[in-house]
Amino acid sequence: MNILLLGSGGRESTFAWKMTQSSLCDQLFIAPGNAGTQQYGTNLAINPLDFEAVKEAVLSNQVNILVVGPEAPLVEGIYDFFQADESLKHVQVVGPSKEASQLEGSKAFAKAFMKEQDIPTAAYGEFTAENLADGLAYIDAQTPPIVLKADGLAAGKGVLILEDKEEAKTELKAMLDGKFGDASSKVVIEQFLSGIEFSVFVLTDGKDWQLLPVAKDYKRIGEGDTGLNTGGMGSISPVSFVDDTLMDKVKTQIIQPTIDGIQKRGLVYKGFIFFGLINVDNNPYVIEYNCRMGDPETEVVFPRLNNDLVALMKSMSEGTLDQHQIELDERAAAAVILVSGGYPGKYEKGKVITGIENVKDSLVFQAGTTLSEGQVITNGGRVIAITSYGKTFKEALAISNQNATVIDFEGKNYRRDIGFDL
Repeated sequence: MNILLLGSGGRESTFAWKMTQSSLCDQLFIAPGNAGTQQYGTNLAINPLDFEAVKEAVLSNQVNILVVGPEAPLVEGIYDFFQADESLKHVQVVGPSKEASQLEGSKAFAKAFMKEQDIPTAAYGEFTAENLADGLAYIDAQTPPIVLKADGLAAGKGVLILEDKEEAKTELKAMLDGKFGDASSKVVIEQFLSGIEFSVFVLTDGKDWQLLPVAKDYKRIGEGDTGLNTGGMGSISPVSFVDDTLMDKVKTQIIQPTIDGIQKRGLVYKGFIFFGLINVDNNPYVIEYNCRMGDPETEVVFPRLNNDLVALMKSMSEGTLDQHQIELDERAAAAVILVSGGYPGKYEKGKVITGIENVKDSLVFQAGTTLSEGQVITNGGRVIAITSYGKTFKEALAISNQNATVIDFEGKNYRRDIGFDL
């Protein structure tokens, strides 16, 4: 089978690494990919949001499966685009329809869905510029911290947690005035939940589902979870506090009701669901849905998945997902992300990266990289993910941290304390 993978980050590098291990994968194309993905297949200089260019690539390369890594093409309706085109509808698209992708694309949609299905989540209100006064009054009625979420996609930066009500009011006004563009034309104000977060992933055909390894990511730029939020500075799997009792609650109170809700609403969902959860007194609550795999969690989830990923996705498309048994690597995995200096604020690109070839005992998943005159250079905020195995996540982390000193580029920054709170 020929596969086209959309995306260019560490998540997509991990997808490529995993899929090319399958005997079902004949040729892999990655659009646009990065300097690292070319070792697994052929990079195509295509914007994943240029659906006509994606179509041309699919037809010219006789692609059988389209795997959508990032959320934007899904929210923009690439599944629907393929279904509406007679020349494309035979291609298996791994990702939900445009309407189903609103579980990630709209916080208000997701909240209403959870309320409808009685799925545990924080209390909330939703507000636009038209009812700003109601939003300000809602803030007054809350107990800080105040959580403000841009309704739409904001590249992982649309969530603010504020300790002061007046600051929250100022930020609400700024968001509704376009701080995050159209993404914050509607804002969801949430009750703050105190607990510890974790990430759960399933692959589903909208009816049956398979549970993938559980992970936990770390989003703050600074050690001890300080500083600004990023797209993710590292991740670990498994997660020590997620025991059988908690997972039973996740399955019965969150995953199955979500699948039931998808069926009830008649949503077309053939792909991955990422449940961003928080453990509050040993009870799981949903913070957010994503309609794709998470990053940097994918960099520890897929290394612990012993199954053939292509076979799983093929079965999902054919409605035979329930015939599989998920097999896990019992080892722990830890990923450390090397980021550009200044990230998540302003940072420079084009820094030469050295030492990748000297890494031992770790997997290197490139993210924000590109090639220039034969050299690998930085091309983004999050540059490289280093994943290692160990008997415990601490053992795995020690190996990843050691290799983080082997790879170098100007301004390199990374957290050495991934998993510090476990």
